[in-house]
Amino acid sequence: MDKAMDKNRKRLSSTPSHHSGASRKHSELSRPSQIGRHRASSHEIPGFDPDDESITDITRNELLAFKASFARQKYANTYRMEPYRKCEAHVIRKKAEEILKSKLQDFKYAGQNGSMICISLTEDLLAAVKDLNYDRYKYVVQVFLVEKTGQSINIASRWVWDVARDTWVQAQHETEDFVIIALIIACYYE
Repeated sequence: MDKAMDKNRKRLSSTPSHHSGASRKHSELSRPSQIGRHRASSHEIPGFDPDDESITDITRNELLAFKASFARQKYANTYRMEPYRKCEAHVIRKKAEEILKSKLQDFKYAGQNGSMICISLTEDLLAAVKDLNYDRYKYVVQVFLVEKTGQSINIASRWVWDVARDTWVQAQHETEDFVIIALIIACYYE
C-alpha cells in the first residue's frame, strides 16, 4: 500500500502545470496525504539535531525570560469603589509648578522650539505624577504654550467626570514673552 501511495505522490508531483483549472482542482483535492506529510516533516531540519541540549536549553531559557518580561500580572476582583490613597490636587499642583519653574528658567521662546518644550514638559509632568504613586488613577497631561501678543485665550476641556474621585490640576508659568499652562487630569480607574 505504501508503494501505491508513493507512486501517486510521484505522479502528482510530476504532473505538468499546464493542465486546465478543473484537473488542477481535482489533483489538489485528491492529495490530503501529501498535505499531512508536509506538516509532519516541517520540523526536520537538515544538520540540526533536536536532541542537542546545549542549543535547545539556551534558546528555551532565553524564550522563557523574554516571555516573562511581557507577562502581565492578573489580579482578582476586589470590588473596591474607593482608592487606597486618594489623589491630592495640592500636592500635584506644587510638583507641577516646581517642574515648570525649573525647566523654563532659561527658555527663550521662538516659534520653532515651542513644540519640543511642550513634549518634554508633558513627559516630565506625567513621570512626576506617576512617581507620586496614587492608587488606581490614570492621568492625562496637556501643555499649552501661548505667545503673548496682547490677545486673550480661552481653554476648555470636557470630560465624563466622577466628582467624588476624579480631579484635575492647572499649573502655569508666565514670562514677558509667553505663558505655559499645564493641565493634569487624574481619573479614577476601577
